[in-house]
Parts: sequence; structure tokens; C-alpha cells
Amino acid sequence: MGPALLAVEDRPAGGAALGEVALATALGAGLMAALLALVWAHRTRRTTVLARAGDALGRATHVPGWVALPTVLTTASLLVALLGMLWDIALHIGVGRDEGPLANPAHYLILFGLFGVFAGGVLACSMPLGGRPGPAAVRFVRGWDVPVGGVLLTASGSYALLGFPLDDVWHRLFGQDVTLWGPTHLMLIGGAGLSIVGLLVLEMEGRGSPSTDDGDRRAGDRARFVRRASAMGGLLLGLSVFQGEFDFDVPQFRLVLEPFMVAAAAGAALVAARLWMGRGGALAAAVFFLAVRGTIAVLVGPVFGEITPTFPLYLGSALLVELLALAWPPARRPLAFGAVAGVLVGTAGTLVEGVWTGLTRVLEWNGDVLVEGTLMAVVGGVAGGLLGALLALGLRQRLPRPAVARGVLALALAAIAGGVANGLVATVPGDLRATFAVDEVTADPRTADVTVTLDPAGALDDPAWVQITAWQGQGLVVTDLERTGPGRYRTTEPVPVDDDWKTLLRLHDGRVLAAVPVHLPEDPAIPAEEVPATDGVTRSAVPEIDVLQRELTASGGGLWAAANLVVLACTLGVVGAISWGVGRYARRGGPGGRLPGLPVDGPVAAGVGGR
Repeated sequence: MGPALLAVEDRPAGGAALGEVALATALGAGLMAALLALVWAHRTRRTTVLARAGDALGRATHVPGWVALPTVLTTASLLVALLGMLWDIALHIGVGRDEGPLANPAHYLILFGLFGVFAGGVLACSMPLGGRPGPAAVRFVRGWDVPVGGVLLTASGSYALLGFPLDDVWHRLFGQDVTLWGPTHLMLIGGAGLSIVGLLVLEMEGRGSPSTDDGDRRAGDRARFVRRASAMGGLLLGLSVFQGEFDFDVPQFRLVLEPFMVAAAAGAALVAARLWMGRGGALAAAVFFLAVRGTIAVLVGPVFGEITPTFPLYLGSALLVELLALAWPPARRPLAFGAVAGVLVGTAGTLVEGVWTGLTRVLEWNGDVLVEGTLMAVVGGVAGGLLGALLALGLRQRLPRPAVARGVLALALAAIAGGVANGLVATVPGDLRATFAVDEVTADPRTADVTVTLDPAGALDDPAWVQITAWQGQGLVVTDLERTGPGRYRTTEPVPVDDDWKTLLRLHDGRVLAAVPVHLPEDPAIPAEEVPATDGVTRSAVPEIDVLQRELTASGGGLWAAANLVVLACTLGVVGAISWGVGRYARRGGPGGRLPGLPVDGPVAAGVGGR
């Protein structure tokens, strides 16, 4: 038995070893006990360490200590978790599944980062002493009122943190779903991303007075502007993690889903930034995003030696939002501004992103996604723009009357759900087959030039891609195939076809999303037999998930569907809690802050200013 096969056998396909589960549980319990002990000591005034640390940070940031300390802790934790998540994705793409949760160094960053987010929420709820932290505060127990931003932060952090142990349970039930979009993975990502909204509300609660920011960053306002730019840039970071598989050139979905997600993220974060921060807010958020993602790309790639992730640009969309605000001041019709900004983001902004993918990625946007991809991007941009406008209006305490706010929220969420569902729908022609001519280039390691002949020859019209992906063999190779005739394609570089490498032909044309295995290793842990790279072999096309998620196991009795519905219900619950929290702050948080360019006591467009 060779060393490669031994390595595969050492990687469990159905959850971690019980010893690692016990160790991880003990680690989590220890952290929780330490946090609760610190909270108890603070609430009973047996220690002033939290108060002193909060006051020191508060003096530097000009916010109360119960805002400053949780904000700094949560921000740092989110950056650590994001680094860990992108590092973890790169590791799994390069080497496949690992020996266990504690055998993967990136998991430590994710675990400590998510716990830090949760701890930030707990501290935000625990640190205020001696009175209500604002009129929107929530009664926890008698004599203990907590800021609504702290409630949102704790709820989001708890949801994200819960996804970590549930991920192991999920793998025990259903095997390894090697995709970023596994349900428990979405819990981690979604909870971390939504925690930013809790931070935003917490900051506004800490101000305790109407905002008077008109977009002019005077000397006393610079720290606040930078802090808010980092918060909105953080929101853009959180929303962009969902595109991670595209960033690594291994998407498991139709290509039209990417412009949709990019436009939705840009619409939500950049519109909210411009309406909340004033002039330059959208550009500042985009610059923060690029600085963080660029730094992480350097760390994961050149420094850690893993696959380097790419990322969206967002500068074109940010500039469009800023120019629209100059031409059409958004203060009196902010919801309409969000919708129009979303259209610009989905059209001209998508064009800029398309050029950017051509410069940075193998699987660039092309003619196959031109029409449907643009339509999807417009839907995503408008939905995101409306959500971003609602968020900014909530932070400014200028929400529309409840019926309007709820209607816009429901419409935007339905549009996003519809766009995601459309992007996930794919087909495989039942008669599509591929014949491989394998011309060996090197013997050890074995690499080969591959020629592909499709049957029927006219199965593809204007494909988004015809390419070979080789991954999880200590690296990643993604190479577009060169068309040499009707239904005939060939590689432009040798591809690996031995050891742990999983090498497959991938075909994407419109709604067609299919794969044909070229070489797959034997995997006793699943178990699965080897699929050798044989010259002249003909194989039928199958759904990509059958090859990319080879370790996934079927579930009987509807358990898979039930588990997904439970995760969906929990996600909707967290989204509902976020909506409730923003609404509670907006309507009970005291005097409202004006939008940039609108007098404090001035009118707001009909249907928008009522409370």
C-alpha cells in the first residue's frame, strides 16, 4: 500500500476522531467558563478590569467603554476568522479533507475568531452598569438592561459559533460536503457577516445623541469616519465570503450566480455606507475591503504557501454610487436612491467586474453569462441597494413606516432567494459523453496532455467554460481547453493524473453544468474505487456534485431535507432578529439622525419619514 493511499485512509470521511471532539469540546468549555467568570466578576463589581480597558479604548475612539471594548474585540476576531476561513478553503482545495478539526491550523483561527465575536456580544450586554444603555435597551433581568446592538451581536456570534460543532455532526450524518455552501458552513459565514449589523447598532446606541455628520470630515470626525468605513468595509467583506468558491476558481454553481452575488453585496454595503457616512463613504468601504482582502491573499498565498484567492474589485460600483449621490442627492428619496444605485451596480458595475475577472482569474465572465448574468446582477444590485438603504435609514432612525419597511425587506429577501435558486438550477444532458486521449508527458509524477472528444459534437453552443480541474493532490490546476474542431478540445498544459489528484473535465453552457472524471484515486474511507486516466476511454457526463463532492453520502428517510430545513429556519430566525433589532433602535433609540444633506428637522419623502 503506497504512502498516498495511507494518507487518504488517515483522513476520516464521516466526522473527526472522538478524541479530537473531546479536546475541542474541553477547549470551548474552558473559554466559556473564563468568559462567564469575567462577566460575573464585573457585574458584581469584584473587578474593574473590563471597565478600565473599556474606558481606555473609549477615550481613544470617543465612544463609551461598553461600546469600545466589544467593538475592538469583535473587529479583531472577525479579521482572524476571515483569515482562517480563506486559509481553510485553500487547504481543502489543495489537499482535500484533513485528519480532524484540530489537525488543521486554520480551524484554530476560525474557532477563536468566532468565539471572539460571541464574546464581544456578551461583553456589550454585560459591561453597562448603573443605568439603561439607551432608550432602545432590552430588559434582561431586573436591574440589568442590555443594548440592542449587544443582543444582535450575541445572537449572530452564537449562531456562527454553533456552526463549528454542528459541522462535525453534519459530516457524521452525511459525509464530507466539500463545498463552501454546506449548510453548517453557511451558518459560520452568515452569523459572522450579520454580526457587523450588531456592531453598527451598538455604535449608534453609544453615541447617545443625534448625528450631525454632513460628510465633511473635520479634525474631530476623522476617527469616526475611519471607524465607520471599517465597519461598512467589514460588512462588504462578510457578504463577499459567499463568493469564495469563485475566488478560488472552483465554483460548484452556474457562473451567473457570481455577478448576482457580487452586485447584491455591493448594493447592500456600498449604498448603506454612502447613506450612513456621507460623501466618500462607499469608496472608503471599498478601499477597506481591498486592503483587507489583499493582505489576506498575500498571507494565504505567498506567506503560507497555499492557493492564492482572488477577490472582487468593487471600486467601479463604489464610484458609481458616489457619482449618483452627487447628481441626485439621496436624502429625500433614499429607497429610490438605493434601487437606482442597484441598477447602476448591476450594469456598469458588473461590466467593471467582468473586466477584472479577465485579468485575475482563469474562469472569467464571458458571453455565456452576458444576458442572464446581467439580468441577475440587476436583480441582486436592486435587492442589495434596498437592503442597504433600509439599514442606513435604521441607523439614522429614519425608517419608513412599518408596513413600507416590512414590504421592502420581504421583497428584497424574496428577490435574493429567487436569484440564488435560479443560479443553483443546472442540468446534465442524458446522452452527453466524452472520450479522452491521454498522452503521457511525465511518469513520476504522472502528467498528461489530454484531448477530449464530445458526443454529440454540438452539445455545447457558447460555453462559459470547457476546462479540466485537478485538485486535492497537494495543489490546484485549472486549465481552459483549446477548441480544435467540432466537439474536440485539448489541454494547453499537462495535467496531473495520479496519486491523490482528482482530475475532471468540467462543462458549463447556459444551464448545463456537468463533469466527466478523468482520474480519481481509490479512497477506502468512503469507500470508492480508483477511476484511472486511460487512453481512449469513453465516460458519460454526470452532475458536477457527484465528482466534486465525492465523499458526500446519500441519506434516507428525508433526513437530508429535514436537516437543511432546520438550518434554513434558524437562518431566517437570525435574519428576523437582526431586522427586529434595527427596527427597535430606529423607533425607540431617541432623536433621529439626519441623512447627509437633509436638515435635521426637514421633511422626508412620503412613506419614508413616518415613524
